[in-house]
Amino acid sequence: MKHLAYLNKFFRKYQWRIIPGILFVILSNYFGVIPAQVIRMAFDLVKENIALYRLFNGFDRQALVYELFGYSLLFFGALVLLLALIRGLFLFLMRQTIILTSRHIEYDLKNEIYAHYQQLNMAFFRRNNTGDLMNRVTEDVSRVRAYLGPAIMYSINTLVLSLMVIGAMFQVNAKLAICALIPIPILSIVILFINKIINQRSESIQQQLSILSSFVQETFSGIRVIKAYSRETVKKQVFVDESVAYKKVSLSLVKVQAIFFPLILLLIGLSTIITVYVGGTEVIQGSITSGNIAEFIVYVNQLTFPAMSLAWVTSLVQRAAASQKRINEFLKTEPEIKSGTKKIDFSGNIHFKNVSFTYPDTGITAIKNLSFEIHPGKTLAIIGKTGSGKSTIARLLMRMYDVQEGQILIDNTPIQQLDLHGYRSIIGFVPQEVFLFSDTIAKNIAFGVDELHMETVEDAAKKAVVYQNIMAFENGFETFIGERGITLSGGQKQRVSIARALAVHPKILLFDDCLSAVDTKTEEEILQNLSQVIQDHCVIFIAHRISTIKNADHILVMDQGQLIEEGKHDALLAAKGSYFELYEKQLLEEED
Repeated sequence: MKHLAYLNKFFRKYQWRIIPGILFVILSNYFGVIPAQVIRMAFDLVKENIALYRLFNGFDRQALVYELFGYSLLFFGALVLLLALIRGLFLFLMRQTIILTSRHIEYDLKNEIYAHYQQLNMAFFRRNNTGDLMNRVTEDVSRVRAYLGPAIMYSINTLVLSLMVIGAMFQVNAKLAICALIPIPILSIVILFINKIINQRSESIQQQLSILSSFVQETFSGIRVIKAYSRETVKKQVFVDESVAYKKVSLSLVKVQAIFFPLILLLIGLSTIITVYVGGTEVIQGSITSGNIAEFIVYVNQLTFPAMSLAWVTSLVQRAAASQKRINEFLKTEPEIKSGTKKIDFSGNIHFKNVSFTYPDTGITAIKNLSFEIHPGKTLAIIGKTGSGKSTIARLLMRMYDVQEGQILIDNTPIQQLDLHGYRSIIGFVPQEVFLFSDTIAKNIAFGVDELHMETVEDAAKKAVVYQNIMAFENGFETFIGERGITLSGGQKQRVSIARALAVHPKILLFDDCLSAVDTKTEEEILQNLSQVIQDHCVIFIAHRISTIKNADHILVMDQGQLIEEGKHDALLAAKGSYFELYEKQLLEEED
């Protein structure tokens, strides 16, 4: 229960919902126990009236006795019905308080986890896969909710009902109570044992269902590759195999359940037989009435649910504890990137000062003692081979990671001292791996702004040379682009991503190899448009094509995390170093 202790703050928050819920549980059980006593009185009344009816055999009063007997039975029937309705009302109120509270807590917990995810840095998301992150905010929270609602509600219900029923049974006759209760502990142990098997097999079903779902999701995501290699038949067979495995584990659960319920009915029946036999001997001895036997049978049946729910509730609590432990692991993860407090009024100066960085999750040193400076209104270009540290510079500048050595200064202020939200809001970032949301093109372009203005969206699309492509679609900017922008080509996705960066009117424009999927002509048009936009901005181009960056004010050439050359395009060519070799190689590739 130590892991579930985290939820106590929610109990305190909703205490004025939970306390009435507990009261409704007690009242519903009180009105659930009383009918047994009413039934006992009705049975005793039947016995007495039959004797009285026979006593007045042949007299006129016999008809009166018969009439009164009918009215009495009608009264007791109506009373039982009324008590059932009152109990039903309190059961409804019980669920409306406790179960609804569990839904409120589920809502709060999901929001808390999701908000916490937003604060965590990129290293956390590199260490944990998306499926696991989603499971903790969906499946794990659902299991915790089952503890917060049904488990707590039925635990209180079981305790209260058991105390009331057993107390009433011993009050009537201790010997009969003990005999009637003998099968109940056996029933609880059997249920506990079988429920453990059911849980194990349920977990196996969930695991196999997860495998099956993941396979289907992966198949649909990679359907083009599957069709291109004509692997449909192979995939069908794999699906059949996984489905057969799922069927087997599902049938194994059904077999256990097929034994489970008849066994419960057997033990309940045994308890009823004992009650009738022992109760009959007690009636003969005169210690109880025949109505007490009927009363006891009702009590025994009422105790069946607590016995059954004991194992079920235990299972819910155990599963919730395991899920809450997983949730706590993430909630206790502190964000490594802490926001500063200083507001930024960016004038355009960025300074990397002896920066070194090693990725914490892989141990790979990406940047070694790097220093450079960007001046207001200037364009910096960074070029180098794959793995030279180009994209790492972008991540550090975006403060997705913090440097281990050296400093990054923004207008002579260490980047760690700046308000993180305010600082990132002045950056227009175009990543190397474009990500578009399952939404309209207009909303994707306007993603970084608070309000969607079509003039801004259209202007950004024109500057990114994607306007004509968008207007060629039947619905124009209202075209729904599908999951990860699957509707668009690679080049169109990159240009929409560029438009998204331009739409926020950033002070820093950061392009991380964003023109790799467009042709040379489109690239030149985009760069021409950008040249008009970026005059008053601080611009950083990260690229592997020299054609993209040749007009930059300053070029950095990276290799294995180190700065090996820097200068303007013509000066670097004249030096005939690594930049020149890269230029010559790309010229040959274009000629081929």
